[in-house]
Amino acid sequence: EFGGSGLSRADSVRIFEELAKGDTTIAAYISIHNMVTWMLDSFGDDAQRAEWIPRLASMEVLGSYCLTEPGAGSDAAAISTKAIRDGGDYVLDGVKQFISGAGTSGIYIVMARTADTGGRGISAFLVPAETPGLSFGPLEKKMGWHAQPTRQVIFDGVRIPASNLLAHEGDGFGIAMSGLNGGRLNMGACSLGGGQAALDKTVDYLKERTAFGGPLINQQALLFQLADMDTELESARTLLARAADALDNGDADMVRLCAMAKRVATDAGFNVANAALQLHGGYGYLADYGIERIVRDLRVHQILEGTNEIMRLIVGRSIAGA
Repeated sequence: EFGGSGLSRADSVRIFEELAKGDTTIAAYISIHNMVTWMLDSFGDDAQRAEWIPRLASMEVLGSYCLTEPGAGSDAAAISTKAIRDGGDYVLDGVKQFISGAGTSGIYIVMARTADTGGRGISAFLVPAETPGLSFGPLEKKMGWHAQPTRQVIFDGVRIPASNLLAHEGDGFGIAMSGLNGGRLNMGACSLGGGQAALDKTVDYLKERTAFGGPLINQQALLFQLADMDTELESARTLLARAADALDNGDADMVRLCAMAKRVATDAGFNVANAALQLHGGYGYLADYGIERIVRDLRVHQILEGTNEIMRLIVGRSIAGA
């Protein structure tokens, strides 16, 4: 209706894996932008969607997602950024941490507290980049993900019209969790793309590199390791596809499957990339070969969109019926 391809989650995980083969960081950045666009399209009213979706879908404007805070990461319901109703406006005060695209995005979906009632007191707001009182911290010095900016987002008396509320007061936590299901799948897909790129580079390297009287690719022990790497990626890819189908269909176990797939795929991508570095020997440690960058970029995928420990907790609670 307002632009965009309207593809399914099953389609998107295939696309993000292919994008990540070229550059993991850029693919992951687009994944976060895609999650913002989905949230706005799914929970915004017609006026909000008409104003923002066409520009987000064309990427004329980029979007960022502001949930994590200096004191609230995995415990998302503990956020302290406040949004106080003042007549026809809301006034936001607080700080968000580790925000991808901060300072370059044109729109921010911000989770802020409108009531002191835990997760039920969190609401979601649209904050345009030019809003007075909105500022950004310095660029974070990161291990990886150097191709996209990460900063704090600071709200100091940021006044926005009440029409910038996404859905209703108290809906923010549900919106955040709904968006994260798809975000976790896409991050898993980006991990598989990075891992596959590292594996492909390794196969080429072992064919070219000679030692012990011939190409290293002829060494049986190395073939065993390549087989393990390939199997780990394919296994994760299958689980990711199953979770994507479950999310598309609204299956009852979609949250469990998305958490499971995110954990397995991000672990698999990093493990394969790390093994690829080892198989390159000293050359894997050099920037010119591109493997060390993939390792650095993929490591954070095991942390963001919910740490892999939290993914295990979600799965465990689902099994226990908690």
